[in-house]
Amino acid sequence: MVLNYVWVAFFVIAFLTATAKLIFWGDTEVFGEIMNGTMGSAKLGFEISIGLTGVMTLWLGLMRVGEKAGVVELFGKLVAPFFQRLFPEIPENHSATGSILMNFSANILGLDNAATPLGLKAMKELQTLNPDKDRASNAQIMFLVLNTSGLTLIPINVMVYRAELGAVNPSDIFVPILLATFFSTLTGIIVTAIYQKINLLDRVILIYLGTLSVLVGLIIWLFSGLTQEETRIVSSTASNVILFSIIITFIGLAVFRKINVYETFIEGAKEGFKTAIVIIPYLVAMLVAIGVFRNAGAMAFLIDSIELLIKSLGINADFVAGLPTAIMKPLSGSGARGMMVETMKTYGADSFQGRLASVLQGSTETTFYVLAVYFGVVGIRNTRYAVVCGLLADLAGIMASILLAYLFFGDA
Repeated sequence: MVLNYVWVAFFVIAFLTATAKLIFWGDTEVFGEIMNGTMGSAKLGFEISIGLTGVMTLWLGLMRVGEKAGVVELFGKLVAPFFQRLFPEIPENHSATGSILMNFSANILGLDNAATPLGLKAMKELQTLNPDKDRASNAQIMFLVLNTSGLTLIPINVMVYRAELGAVNPSDIFVPILLATFFSTLTGIIVTAIYQKINLLDRVILIYLGTLSVLVGLIIWLFSGLTQEETRIVSSTASNVILFSIIITFIGLAVFRKINVYETFIEGAKEGFKTAIVIIPYLVAMLVAIGVFRNAGAMAFLIDSIELLIKSLGINADFVAGLPTAIMKPLSGSGARGMMVETMKTYGADSFQGRLASVLQGSTETTFYVLAVYFGVVGIRNTRYAVVCGLLADLAGIMASILLAYLFFGDA
């Protein structure tokens, strides 16, 4: 429903802006530019979707190998003690715990196709523990916030789009996205825990969060002492080494468990083409709407207004071009993806703005979509403070993305 309003709003605002330009400024070309841009955006959406097929096929195949090799279960075991503290309402050995751990692990690995069914299953199992079936329980809210905060180890989708749009090194946003999602998730956990009066000073919680925080702090400290060129080199090298090490780990575990790696890869890779085809109408719809919004002059007016305000405060305004992605992200995943593509197309995939939009896209999940799907499947009407916690996590992710983009790509 939210996406419907957003999509229609783009066209209405574009029409009003173009009409004003025609009547008051005598711009007789504006409607022609809109129609030409509409056709161009539709073509671009199709070309990008088809171009995604190869890389999408590769990564979905590798992810299936990791899934069959038991990486999801391994992640689940590693974080189980931490999750027991975050979900004190869930009885020991309840089936919901397993589904939550599997969902969280799948999300970390970027296994969206596996994460969503596991998430819905977990929400249904949590509903069996909920005494008020119309009102979200504490456990359901914590689970939802963990999903909306978007902690991801492998930002497959963002890297795939960067590759298609000509990025020299599509994985150079790997480390910034990993850090940004950490801050988003950390904020979501802390805010929700405060609402639920969970003891954040618990020894297990402190060990997990403290260890991760120290690690993240060391990474930021390391990069803050480097020049921009050194930062790009170290970040790019580290990203590629980590990603290839993950691939080798997946394959190694699969071999150890006597899994047919090749056949498993093919099984997952078959989904690559299907996925690329499925997203064509969604990407075309959003790119056309965004193209209309841009060609009418509404996008330039919005960006210029924000940029003028930011500059008046004496702040570097390079980040403003990435804000449409940030604004759209809580409302619509496909809308934010369209904004990211538009930014990379306009400024270049390897520009500061293009990289920032990529980091913003990978920093959080789509809060209102996740809330609607996960709570809708169990009939929750009273979401209590779930939206507040989810949006605060989004805000933390957005702010972290901007600061990290300056740290990693400031002179791009």
